[in-house]
Amino acid sequence: MAPTPPGNRRTRVHVVSDVHGNARDLARAGEGADALICLGDLVLFLDYADHTRGIFPDLFGAANADRIVELRTARRFAEAHEFGARLWAGVGGDRRALIEGAVRKQYAELFAAFPTPTYATYGNVDMPPLWREYAGPGITVLDGERAEIGGRVFGFVGGGLRTPMRTPYEIGDEEYAAKIEAVGEVDVLCTHIPPEVPELVYDTVARRFERGSRALLDAIRRTRPRYALFGHVHQPMARRMRIGATECVNVGHFASTGRPWALEW
Repeated sequence: MAPTPPGNRRTRVHVVSDVHGNARDLARAGEGADALICLGDLVLFLDYADHTRGIFPDLFGAANADRIVELRTARRFAEAHEFGARLWAGVGGDRRALIEGAVRKQYAELFAAFPTPTYATYGNVDMPPLWREYAGPGITVLDGERAEIGGRVFGFVGGGLRTPMRTPYEIGDEEYAAKIEAVGEVDVLCTHIPPEVPELVYDTVARRFERGSRALLDAIRRTRPRYALFGHVHQPMARRMRIGATECVNVGHFASTGRPWALEW
């Protein structure tokens, strides 16, 4: 293939979400791209496909991980919470310190795997206060903010909305809507959670509706970005859908696929 003339050089961006501890593939995710975008959920607390992986089984064993996945999948969240509380009661030491230590270990490996440049926002299982310590030069963390990449404006909104799962970075609907409003009109709107559309928020394996954002859906209809990119739902009923002028794309459960989604212009 003939080289592209300098004046007509194209820009290629790779996008990942829901990394959940997959540092090996993350280290290669930026190959061939001008930039990498990460839409959060770096931490692996519990792998629903392999219950032996993650912070929870490391602390409590695979059998207890099997049980809590069973309860959560059955939407018996109160029982799952009580079961987890009993397990934590039997652990010596400070719960928060134990979790933070395990998260720090994962973050050290994952942030070291990010290529330069990387633009990243938080997922609902992430711990934002720790990111400042690990995001070195070449890694730009954005939340309710914008960045220009290759002449296009990208908006970033991290975190998730409150659920019975009680993951670390869940926020209220009003706070989330304010971040969407702060981003304003952009070419590409990047969020961790999807807009509130049944086909985009239903997980066909977990057999439940995850929380999507109505404010995000309204913003897509109002501001009409070229793309709305998100993750969060690992096995969605629909991986992409057009809403008006906007192509909405679930960029994939990177932990299992190991493949970034590519955007080129």
